[in-house]
This record gives sequence, C-alpha cells and structure tokens, in this order.
Amino acid sequence: MNYLVAVLPDRIQVEAAYLALEKESIKSTILGKGYKTADEFGLIDPKEQAKKQVRLMAFWLIPFGFFAGFTFSLITGLDTFAWAGEIGNHVVGGLLGAASGAMGSVFVGGGVGLIAGSGDALPYRNRLDAGKYLIVVQGSEILTRQATRILRQFEPENIQGYADS
Repeated sequence: MNYLVAVLPDRIQVEAAYLALEKESIKSTILGKGYKTADEFGLIDPKEQAKKQVRLMAFWLIPFGFFAGFTFSLITGLDTFAWAGEIGNHVVGGLLGAASGAMGSVFVGGGVGLIAGSGDALPYRNRLDAGKYLIVVQGSEILTRQATRILRQFEPENIQGYADS
C-alpha cells in the first residue's frame, strides 16, 4: 500500500482537490479543522509512543537495576559509603543500579525521540495545528502517481509519497 500526503493552505483548496480526485474515482481523506483529526486517521503522536515505551522499559529496568546494583555491591564487598554500614552500602548500590535502570529506560525506550522529535508525523501534526489541511490518498503506486499529477495542479505546500513495506 502506498500513501500520498499533500499539505494545502486552506479549506477551499483542499475541497477542490478532493473533488478533482473524486472526479477521477480516487478515494482520499481530508485531515484538518472540520474533517478527520490526526488521531482519528491514525497519525501516531511520536511523543505519546515514546512515553509509553519509556514506561514499559522502566517497569523492567528499574527493578533489574536495583537487583544488579545490590548484587554487585554484595559480591564485591566494596565499602564505598562508609557512613551507610554494610547493609546500607548494598542498598545504596541497589539504588544506584535502579537509577541506572531509569536512565536506560529513557535512552533505550525512546526518550531521546521524545526530546528531539522524530519521524514525519510530527511535522504533519504541526501543520494541522497551524490551521492547514492534509489530503491523503491510499492505494497502489499507479493510483498515487495519478493523484500526484492531479494534486500538483493545486500547488500544495508539500507533497510526499510513502511506500508501506
């Protein structure tokens, strides 16, 4: 399945483009104010996905980190924190291991993507938030090429094709 996404500045142009596509029997979807939202269409919010992944990773890595830190301190017998005593040293080692697990969940779970942003979904969401409209065509490569030809007549701000692998 191939996708074609075009960004148009206003409602009048997006409706004209939709009608031109419909005239050629090409089904399309309009996203924007008064039409489908990004969530209804299934445009994934990368920040939400990253938060879910970080939480999932933290669920496993924080306890594992605590256990690993505690065990490492126990096996090596290091007296790193003299003020904590023997048991306290192991607990502090476990807490440091848990903190390492928390950092690992942020880095491995997608926290960097949460901070830096990634993928094409975010720019499209930003354009929708700015009051622009998206028109999306799903279909074969031939259909998306035909739709590209039609949509270029409306001078979209951006037109991008994607191939679903």
